[in-house]
Amino acid sequence: MVAGPPGSGKSTVGPLLAKHLGVDFRDTDDDIVARAGRAIADIFTEDGEPAFRALEEQVIAEALAEHEGVLSVGGGAVLAEGTRARLKPHPVVFLNIGFAAGVQRVGLSTARPLLAGVNPRATYRSLLEARLPVYREVATVEVHTDDRTPEELVAVIAAALNEELEKTQ
Repeated sequence: MVAGPPGSGKSTVGPLLAKHLGVDFRDTDDDIVARAGRAIADIFTEDGEPAFRALEEQVIAEALAEHEGVLSVGGGAVLAEGTRARLKPHPVVFLNIGFAAGVQRVGLSTARPLLAGVNPRATYRSLLEARLPVYREVATVEVHTDDRTPEELVAVIAAALNEELEKTQ
């Protein structure tokens, strides 16, 4: 499982990690779009965040039951208590990104519904601060992504996951 805020690299690092580990990759944001037949931004706009989060929680529960490879979840997925509980038995990699790197990566685009508004930089900062403890609560491994290439991150994550596996044996 790969989790982290917008811009942390879930959609880039996740597939590379899956390939490195020789497993399949699945992104629950893609599952949500396929199920709803519309973009996430449209779901937020038309149905509201609570409806999106309910759909997200359902899709993640199904993905955890069906998928055995690397699973990427949306940045806010860990806010749902049910999702956090479902993640407990799984290794979870928290891709931690700093504010400056995050702003640079996301570009504060309107395609990210939670960042749309009057002051997206302040919104992003608040989002990072509010979610950090929740990401850390579910994380088995925390990896800082600033100034690292996706390939470097995969190597660090694979080593950390192997280390965690050795601890449990």
